[in-house]
Amino acid sequence: MPHYKYGYQGNAENTGRAQLYNIDASYKELTAVCRAISGMDAEVATVMLEKVKKMEIPVRFIKHSKHMGHRRELGGAKGRYPEKSAGFVLQVLKNAMANASSKGILNPTVIHASANHQSTYPRTQAKGRRSRGDYVTARVEIVLGERATVEETKSKKEKVKIAEKIAEKEVKSEVKIKKESSKEEMKKS
Repeated sequence: MPHYKYGYQGNAENTGRAQLYNIDASYKELTAVCRAISGMDAEVATVMLEKVKKMEIPVRFIKHSKHMGHRRELGGAKGRYPEKSAGFVLQVLKNAMANASSKGILNPTVIHASANHQSTYPRTQAKGRRSRGDYVTARVEIVLGERATVEETKSKKEKVKIAEKIAEKEVKSEVKIKKESSKEEMKKS
């Protein structure tokens, strides 16, 4: 079996990770389910995935949603009930939770959840008009981290954004002062 690297490039020591590959499921549905649980607490995500598996809660589809029906539960947004994909993601999430608990992570949160197209195996019909229906597999990876570290990184990003906004305002005020001074010089001359 091949070994696939994780897409998450953060510190591996403080995270619980798990992946599953060669999945016989739609990678488009897997991507939508992963997007839905990204950023959630692990316990909340497991409850949500179990409800999706029972067709109680729909999953919002942002990409790959052409000609898809609207769901009242999502406030009129497009969505479906990807039962099979939710089952696979739930399996990987439980594995990642076990890995996180063995590393001593108390409040695991989904830091990174992604699904990708993996392999395409060509398949053709035996008789009649030759048509090709490929067999496509996918892979899923989930990384869990502690809630405090996630909040710290978010707060750092927010501080950087605030600093950038302040810098933009200062630059704008300097530009205004220069324009006003140039206007005054034009009036004097």
